[in-house]
Amino acid sequence: MAEINFENLLSTGAHFGHVTRKWHPEFAPYILMKKNGIHIINLDETVRKLNQALTFISSIARKNGEVLFVGTKKQARDIIQQEADRCGMFYIVERWLGGTLTNYSTIKKSIKRLQLLEKEGSNIYENLTKKEIQMLNRERIKLADQHRGIKDMKRLPDVIIVVDAHHEITAVKEARLLEIPVIGIVDTNTSPHSVDYPIPANDDSIRTIQLIISAIADEILAATNKENEQEKTTSVTGMEEKSKENIETVSDVNVEEEKAAEVQVEAVKIKQDTKKSEVVKDEVIEEENADVKTELTKKTTSKEKAVVKKVKKKTVKKKKVTTEEEKAK
Repeated sequence: MAEINFENLLSTGAHFGHVTRKWHPEFAPYILMKKNGIHIINLDETVRKLNQALTFISSIARKNGEVLFVGTKKQARDIIQQEADRCGMFYIVERWLGGTLTNYSTIKKSIKRLQLLEKEGSNIYENLTKKEIQMLNRERIKLADQHRGIKDMKRLPDVIIVVDAHHEITAVKEARLLEIPVIGIVDTNTSPHSVDYPIPANDDSIRTIQLIISAIADEILAATNKENEQEKTTSVTGMEEKSKENIETVSDVNVEEEKAAEVQVEAVKIKQDTKKSEVVKDEVIEEENADVKTELTKKTTSKEKAVVKKVKKKTVKKKKVTTEEEKAK
């Protein structure tokens, strides 16, 4: 949190209020004394209220909320625009248009018209006379002055910060109607109850405005940076967890692949063994068939020899018979 102490506020003249005849009775709790016809603001209360406002704005910024800075008085315009641009938020430094919040749909149409006029290569300028082009340029400049700080705002803001709650009474009333929280610098001529988070201080001092608004912008930047760091850490941890899961899944896949490969190798071995056994069986069967064939051949040859012997015996007997017959004749 941006630290602002009593001495910082005192050096900027934040304790000077308006003349006593212009004071608002509801501001009495924040008045320290009267001096030379001027009310002196209690800066201890200013520090306490400022810390409350910074805590609230930090909670809004952590939720990616949108903040609208409003400062249309001459002392605050440059400061508001510079600090809002620095913290990446929206701002209004020209005249507050009635209905900027309560009639935001009409404001959006004007913003779309401005974007069309600012678009390069737009067909709107084709086939127009010089006078018509000059009128469109005037319209573009006017819309740019009115909406340059909110032309990128897509929705209503989550909180409004006003420099002078009395001067920006229209903006405060619209925000209260829409229940949008308001943080405002209030002087002795303003009711602190008109805003949700009052910061009692001198709203006419440029140095005081610079100190308070820059503290708010610093708080927004710190909160958004913390949020971004948390998102980065969560994303990094998420990536690490995913990488671990991927490594585990890859290892599991590798183990499964190794198991599948082993199963395939075993299947191949089994096939080879079965093929070998089949080959051995075939060889055994062939050998058995060969043995059977040899035995059969042996048996056939022995049978043939016996038949031949019988035939020879018969032929010998026939020859003997014939010879005996011949001798008898």
